[in-house]
Amino acid sequence: MSQKVQRNTFYTKRLNITLFLVIFLAAVAVVRLFFLQIINHGAYLVLADKQQGFERILEPKRGDIYFKNKNGDLTTAATTKVGALIFLNTKLLKNPSEVYTQLNSITPINQNEFFKIAAKQNDPYEILKHKISLDEASKIAELKLSGVGLQEERWRFYPAENLASHLLGFVSSADDSPEGRYGAEKRFNSLLEGITGKIKAARDARGTLIALSEQFKTNAEEGEDIILTIEPIAQGFIEAELKKLETKWHARSGGILVLEPATGQIRAMASFPDFNPNEFQKEKNLGVFLNPFVEKIFELGSVFKPLTMAAALDAGAITPDTTYIDKGEVKIGDMVIKNFDGKARGKRVMTQILEESLNTGAVFVMQQIGGEKLKEYFKKFGLGDPTGIELPGEVRGNLSNLDSGREVEFATASFGQGIAVTPLEFAMALSALANGGRLMRPIVLEKEPAQIIREVVKLETSVTITKMLVDVVDTALVGGQAKKPGYSIAAKTGTAQIPDPESRGYYSDQFLHSFFGYFPAYKPQFMIFMFLERPQGVKYASQSLTGTFSEISDFLINYYIIPPDR
Repeated sequence: MSQKVQRNTFYTKRLNITLFLVIFLAAVAVVRLFFLQIINHGAYLVLADKQQGFERILEPKRGDIYFKNKNGDLTTAATTKVGALIFLNTKLLKNPSEVYTQLNSITPINQNEFFKIAAKQNDPYEILKHKISLDEASKIAELKLSGVGLQEERWRFYPAENLASHLLGFVSSADDSPEGRYGAEKRFNSLLEGITGKIKAARDARGTLIALSEQFKTNAEEGEDIILTIEPIAQGFIEAELKKLETKWHARSGGILVLEPATGQIRAMASFPDFNPNEFQKEKNLGVFLNPFVEKIFELGSVFKPLTMAAALDAGAITPDTTYIDKGEVKIGDMVIKNFDGKARGKRVMTQILEESLNTGAVFVMQQIGGEKLKEYFKKFGLGDPTGIELPGEVRGNLSNLDSGREVEFATASFGQGIAVTPLEFAMALSALANGGRLMRPIVLEKEPAQIIREVVKLETSVTITKMLVDVVDTALVGGQAKKPGYSIAAKTGTAQIPDPESRGYYSDQFLHSFFGYFPAYKPQFMIFMFLERPQGVKYASQSLTGTFSEISDFLINYYIIPPDR
């Protein structure tokens, strides 16, 4: 082959290699662009947005919670305050002692905390103090202190502090996401919290915001305000009365409930131990946050006897004039059930069972109606089921002992032992006695309409049991001293032994006291239910709670100007 042919072949190969490399590199570039512009387009947009973009979440104003007084005026129970927090940038902080003095002259500053933060080197952001007012923030801003920064802050505020704390709950801002915890704050969180908004824009190379066409803003939607059925003056009064009980009897816990039997609306609900929702984070015992009216169950004792009596009256098993012979005790199988004092009283009519709170009489009534029928009535009264109240964490009562079908379980249940209920579900059952036999759904949200769940007993049964309970007050309760001139009052006390979980029996020296009453008895405007857990220095509920009931009923009669019915 000639040299010329060899050279041509060489150049041809070289040209082909060059052309191949060009095509290959072009293909690589195309593929790279494909991945950059198509496959990874979103990721690079995010990266660019982080470098050049500006985005800020707009927090909505949380809705307020109100109470309404008897005249329709609103009282703020929970609101949102706007202020600021103070932070330090130690990179810029100069003359810490002087800075501390100037800050402390405007708002109290923890000295140890300040200098602990100031000692940190090159720390651009350390929060010094939360929840300062806008006025304080304005004064601090005017000082233009190097290394001191302010940032807008919002927080939940409860003007009346501990008032109705179990009913309200509180708002926790863990992870900077405010959320209702316990009470109405939790139950109505979706209504109260609103919808967040957003501002998004671009920055230039210097970080200055650019008003580009891509800039947009989504406004935050404020949360909805809600009004609760609580009457603030009445709430304040019963909390003061409850505090007196706590101080006098040193009980472990207690509560007072005021509701309208005809509507189911709750006008006051208080319990102790309580808490200040403005400082909930200081509370070490989380059990304090539970509302005992809906989140705890108790064996309530003799206040059950009116339900047992009403069931037997309604079923036609007895009349008020039915008699039995009280021997002081009755034997059921291997168990002997005694009256609270062990004494026999001889021949007794049904009203005297309530007046003298006779356990043997309650067992007699149960035997007349039958255990299974009594259980059926207890279920109709709503016992063992949630009430449906608009509060979180509601538990149901425990009537499981009655599932055994044993007579002894029915016998003890007839006077409130061996079965446990929430105070609220029991109060609603009692309200059915006061409300013509109609069981109502309890209401805490003012705009909710009254709701009848079902008719439990006949109207005439309601009237009959009410008359029997009026006789209890007129003749028997603390020797007739609880009788109120001009007003008919229906009431009953209960003193129950506290269960001992270790022995599966009962403590001999620890009791739960309870009391209910409604008035005016034949067209009641209010029903009051009270309980004390483990009061000290007093044995019977008639001794610990009758005076408080009298004080509260007097207050309600005067405050609401309830006319006498006698």
